[in-house]
Amino acid sequence: MRTTIRTAGPDDAPVVGRLLHDFNVEFDEQSTPTAVEFGARFASLLTREDVLVLLAEQGGEAVGFAFLTLRPTPYHDGPLGQLEELYVVPSLRDLGIGTELLTTATDQVRAKGVAEIHINVDEVDTDTRRFYERFGYVNVHPGADDRMLCYIREL
Repeated sequence: MRTTIRTAGPDDAPVVGRLLHDFNVEFDEQSTPTAVEFGARFASLLTREDVLVLLAEQGGEAVGFAFLTLRPTPYHDGPLGQLEELYVVPSLRDLGIGTELLTTATDQVRAKGVAEIHINVDEVDTDTRRFYERFGYVNVHPGADDRMLCYIREL
């Protein structure tokens, strides 16, 4: 089935909230907000110029999302991008949807003048680390204290 990627707007907040909740539940986040709470927060976030959320859809059904924030930095003329979340429903992983989300997000933030994207990845999540490394992200944090690695890709 064909996947389409589109920019989410405020009307998509409940869908994005559900996807983020599903993501957190899948990875046993004990203190995750509910899908409704996430949706209410995204209703506000999706109106901001410094937030980008992309939805992956198949047959009109949301099957994944990418959530990025942009912030000023003195290290580049444009903003720094933070890939906050990238999620694809488990049954559709390894079909290229994550790749489509990541490449579309990269293209869109590059057009906004972003010169660098950061993503934090759990040290033990070797599949996810390999995924980002395939796209040129490099680990710059030793991860010794909190086991969270900071991956960065300069654009």
